[in-house]
Amino acid sequence: MALPEYKQAFLKDCVEAGALKFGTFTLKSKRISPYFFNAGLFHRADLLRSISSAYAHTLQAHGTADPSFHFDVLFGPAYKGIPLAAATVDKLASLDTQKYGKTSYSFNRKEAKTHGEGGNIVGASLAGRKIVIVDDVITAGTAIREAIDIIAKEGGELVGIVVAFDRLEKTPSATDDDGTPRPSAIGEVRKQYGIPVLAILTLDDVVEYLRGLGSEDDLRRLDEYREKYRASD
Repeated sequence: MALPEYKQAFLKDCVEAGALKFGTFTLKSKRISPYFFNAGLFHRADLLRSISSAYAHTLQAHGTADPSFHFDVLFGPAYKGIPLAAATVDKLASLDTQKYGKTSYSFNRKEAKTHGEGGNIVGASLAGRKIVIVDDVITAGTAIREAIDIIAKEGGELVGIVVAFDRLEKTPSATDDDGTPRPSAIGEVRKQYGIPVLAILTLDDVVEYLRGLGSEDDLRRLDEYREKYRASD
């Protein structure tokens, strides 16, 4: 199945920017991966436009598939999520001003402000609002749970999460290569909170992209890695 145009465009920009690389990479989990994704490289104006547009299209696509999906605020966890949330709000309004023109963004301070208006939140209030978290990836799930706790404390209702990339691989363990089925970190968050966790790209998308390019060696290595560490969710 052909990938949607926005996914193809984002994949192309990822490869050209070096945010998606193929080779041999040792991950924090000690797994040897045939690819590496680094959304932190999207700091240039044209690349920020690319990733924020892809986030916006991903949210719009999910809203089309599920008309009950509605949100008031995009929340960007400090620090990486801040520019992502702000830029994505702008791109959503460009896609559909009537539907998204009043959508706000918000983010947290790492340390509470003790003067002026005070508090931990900058931007829109979260109280009584429907919130979507925008972040780059979910690795262990620790950071995203901290963001979820902040939203709950502020009286917001979490209705979804959107990330740039989903590796679709099971969580690491002490016996990582024993073949035991385990869910992914994203799958665990999805199950625990009962909300959609969306991704611009998944490993399956990357495999399809490479298949179209005819990159046989990279494709073979990604297929092997995918089968070895495929999540059970």
